[in-house]
This record gives sequence, structure tokens and C-alpha cells, in this order.
Amino acid sequence: MNVDLLVLGAGPGGYTAAFRAADLGLEVALVERNPVLGGVCLNVGCIPSKALLHAAKVIADARDMQAHGITFGEPTIALDKLRGWKDKVIGQLTGGLQALAKQRKVQVVTGTGCFTGPHTLQVQGANGETTITFKQAIIAAGSEPVPLPGASPDVLADPRVMDSTGALALADIPTRLLVIGGGIIGLEMATVYAELGSEVTVVELTEGIMPGADRDLVKPLEKRLRGILSGLHVGTRVTRVVPGPKAVTVHFEGKGAPAEASFERVLVSVGRRANSAGLGLEALGVPVDARGLIATNAERRTSVPHVFAIGDITHGPMLAHKATHEGKVAAEVAAGHKAAFDARGIPSVAYTDPEVAWVGLTETEAKARNIAYEKAVFPWAANGRALSMGRGEGMTKLLFDATDKRLVGAGIVGPSAGDLIAEAALAIEMGADAEDIGLTIHPHPTLAETVAMAAEMFAGTITDLYVPRRKG
Repeated sequence: MNVDLLVLGAGPGGYTAAFRAADLGLEVALVERNPVLGGVCLNVGCIPSKALLHAAKVIADARDMQAHGITFGEPTIALDKLRGWKDKVIGQLTGGLQALAKQRKVQVVTGTGCFTGPHTLQVQGANGETTITFKQAIIAAGSEPVPLPGASPDVLADPRVMDSTGALALADIPTRLLVIGGGIIGLEMATVYAELGSEVTVVELTEGIMPGADRDLVKPLEKRLRGILSGLHVGTRVTRVVPGPKAVTVHFEGKGAPAEASFERVLVSVGRRANSAGLGLEALGVPVDARGLIATNAERRTSVPHVFAIGDITHGPMLAHKATHEGKVAAEVAAGHKAAFDARGIPSVAYTDPEVAWVGLTETEAKARNIAYEKAVFPWAANGRALSMGRGEGMTKLLFDATDKRLVGAGIVGPSAGDLIAEAALAIEMGADAEDIGLTIHPHPTLAETVAMAAEMFAGTITDLYVPRRKG
């Protein structure tokens, strides 16, 4: 098989790159080791987790309405039906991708790919080997969960010790679940299982959950989590995991944590690592660093000019939407167009309850780098829409450049924060200042108003709260 462009990996970045390149007239081969397109995000990540998080939120919302005069009975979980609904959502999306590939005449090759030269890839599939010769290539091989560090082979082989893929399979609802890792993925799955009825304990090695997010954004989430979880222990290390006939016993070190406890299942969520091993990158002449990541320039070219790399296998946050935009850039450059990845901000979202989202500069980063900034915070306790939902604990925070007053960062905590953060991302990309945002008429009553009101707080034009006038 001879093609203009080979794309290795059919996740959000890979299939986007393949489809965009085909639209621009290139003959494209898309190689994927799994039988369906979509990668981790669609099949065992972003999409199934959001389906289950929606189910969890329905349960939480029904419970919360008891305080406002509406009482429902305890939920009954038909696990097979819930799992079937989740799988149906995945199937609808993967089927759509197969149709799009066919419409664009993208040649999909199923199997494990390994580069054997600067312009050749060997694919080992169920029906034998296929050799693909290409003029240019885009590596989009993605990432995989990091196993529990220091764990013995018998622990890693125990089916009760899961990674995120296993947790999303929803084999059962364990009575007691331990989540090792208090990052976004761990907290999302802890939320799901807690609402489905498990007694969930979360342990995090660092001194706070969701490292990387500002502490004021995390505080409302932590407060709510402590109300639904059996335990939440930060600054806690797992020292030993011992599988037994009836349970898995885990030993801990940390202030306030038990010395040991037993669980039916353990979810390991301590990070992800690039899938760069075994790709034959040495045959391409493409180096990787100590973390297995490939360096790229703004065009997403590697050190080998005809080879590009995008997504989790490169530097930067391991996020589907980053990979998607990188995929378009790489495809357009490969097709001879001028393009570059120069985003001013890449949003991060935890789809917990409440959601936590941020984009651009964070306060934590600004302080660490001695960047001068000014901020404005609007509390959702002063927002009618938030109060009507019984969710006044949220907040919207905007960070402005201390010199030109343009928006450089934003953080939101509360329901639908992941949707609301898009306005701030656009404002950062457009170089908007506080007046640009505040003078944009927002619909009332909405949560989106909080972005405008935070800008008004900064500009000194807010009327929904009283802010003493600045001196000078």
C-alpha cells in the first residue's frame, strides 16, 4: 500500500488529522490497533466516563432536592442496562467515525504498526502483515495508564486492581472501593462509584487533590466530596497492596489515614504515559526523551521533517481537544498549507460535581513564575441562576495582565464549568480586556453571567455586588 500520508493511531488527534488531510486532497492510511476508531477518549475514556458521570449527577440531583421539598425513593441500579446505555453511546460515535472515514476514502488498516524505515510501516493484523509506504507520517499513538509504582506482578495481575479502563467497564458496583490518585480521572471515577452506591476512599500523594488547579477552585469540590466519600486522605502514600481471597488489603502512610484497610476493588489512577515504546521510532530517526515524549515544533514536525507527532505522545497536557487541534495543524502543513499550533490557552476540565475548569494562566503558575497579574472573583452566591439550582458554592475567577489589563487566565468551579470556560478561552485568544467581556450582553438569569460579572468586578462597574471604589 502506497499513500501520501500515514497516520498511526485513530484517537481524536489521529482521526482528525486523517480526515482533514483527506479533505485537502491527500491519499491517507489510518492505522489503528483496536477494531474501532476513536482511541482511548471515545472508547474507554472521555465519552464513557461522561455518560456515567451524567448518571451519577441524576442521582445526586434527586438526593439534593430533598432539602427543597421533593423526595424520591432510593435509586435502583440495573447495572446491565446502565452499561448497555453507555456502550450504545460509544457505538453510535464509533460507527459515525467509520462512516466518515469511508466517505473521505481514508484507508483504515487494523493492526499494530511498527516503523521499519524512514518511509515504511509494518502492520501486524488478524489477517497477517501489511506494509505501508508513505511520503509523510503523523504519529498519534496516544498514552496508557501508569501502573501502580512498585507493585508486584501478582498485584498487577489481580483483576480487582483496576486502571481507568477497567473502572469504566463497570463490571460491578463494589461495596468498598479505593481510588489511588486524586487527580481528575481518579476523582471523576470516585464520583461515579460513590453515587452508584460504593463506599469510596480516595488517597492522594501530594498535599491536595487535583494538583495543578488553584486551591480556591478546588475547595468547593473538596467540601462536597468529603460529604459523599467514605474517606479522602491527602499527603498519603500507599506502601503495600496485598491481594487476599476475599479482599485486597492496602497499607498507608499519611496523617489521618488508617494504617491499613481492605477493599473489594482498587482503582489505580496515578497518571498516564506515552505509547512510544515498540513503534520502531529508531527506524524513523525520531528520538524520545526520558518520559517517552517526542519533541515537535509549532507545525508539529519532529526532528525528521516528513514526520509529525501530535497528542499524548508529545509534550503538553494529555487532552483530547489539544490533540484534535494539533491534528488539524499537522494535516494542513503536510498538505502544503501554512499552519501552526499557537494556542494561548488550553482548557482543563474535571467533570466532577461541582465541575472545575481553568484555562490560560493560573494563580499558582503566576506566583511560581513571578508574573504580575490582577484578579477579579465573582461568587455564585450572588447569581440568581446558581441559587435557583441550589448551587451557590461556585465561583468565577478572571486573571488580567497587570500591564495591559487583557485577560490571561480564568478558573470556574460549579455546575457546567466545563461549558462556561469556553467563553474565557475565546476571550484570551481574542485578546479581550475586562470591558470587552463586561460590555458583552449576557442572557439573564444564567451561569454565563458570572463571567461578565467577574469582568465588571475588575472594571469597577458591578452593580450586583457592592465593591468599594478603588483609590487612585
